Amino acid sequence: MDHSTFIVKLYIYDLSKGMARQLSPIMLGKQLDGIWHTSIVVYGEEFFFGGVGISSCPPGGTVLGDPNTVIELGSTEVTEEIFMDYLSSLGESTYRRDRYRLFEHNCNTFSNEVAQFLTGQKIPSYITDLPSEVLSTPFGQVLRPILDSIHIAPPGGNVISGHHGQS
Repeated sequence: MDHSTFIVKLYIYDLSKGMARQLSPIMLGKQLDGIWHTSIVVYGEEFFFGGVGISSCPPGGTVLGDPNTVIELGSTEVTEEIFMDYLSSLGESTYRRDRYRLFEHNCNTFSNEVAQFLTGQKIPSYITDLPSEVLSTPFGQVLRPILDSIHIAPPGGNVISGHHGQS
């Protein structure tokens, strides 16, 4: 029986390209270091959730380019085949494209759930707490209806449908 282990990494991108750090004190009355998009890198692929569902690409292969930060979350003994079946089931249920919600059910929710499945570790709370940080401000409440309509899906990925192995 093969007992290989695979390194699991969290790729962190600042969608604001530094603007959140500069503008958040003025707009929100509090400092935000970034507007975070995350993905999980394992088995030589980058996996993420966005407005088109679960997608994958070579690491750093979306229009976002290289991540701002990479965190090694640990390792997993879960095989790639089991993982792809797991992603396929998530893509048919919890992480279908129509389930994407910028504040409640997004790339970071996905990365957190997948990280726990693979390693038992959560992603950093400064990422998962960001929506509540924004919504706790008066400006965040005003912007919510507009922001709720946004679906972030970095181009460059291949959509993973609920039919593993079929395009």
